[in-house]
Amino acid sequence: MNEELIAYNNKVSEKEKEICSLLAITILSELSEAEHKIWHAHPVWFINENPIVGYSRQKKGIRLMFWSGSDFEEEKLNVKGQKFKDASIFYTNVSEVNAEDLLRWLQKSLAIQWDYKNIVKRKGKLERLK
Repeated sequence: MNEELIAYNNKVSEKEKEICSLLAITILSELSEAEHKIWHAHPVWFINENPIVGYSRQKKGIRLMFWSGSDFEEEKLNVKGQKFKDASIFYTNVSEVNAEDLLRWLQKSLAIQWDYKNIVKRKGKLERLK
């Protein structure tokens, strides 16, 4: 886990830190080839410079977001983006994180990707990568 990610996780409450740490450790383990950094003020993982998954602290809790998650066809990823292909889930307690679900979603994030890296070049149009 890089220093930026540790610093981000240390800024949230203890309860939120448990969630963030579990998410970070799991994502780092499952997406070991992905680059991770703080992007738009929260942790995000990238494959070939394309954002895949990230989490952030929000009023409703810790939001786990998959950039291409609306195509995962997962009922629990029920916070859908209006304009793009993202889908999210909110956690308020570490016990709400279902390891099986999280691992399945991370595997889907490798198989199902939309090209956010080139969205500006394509004037807002997304194209499917995988």
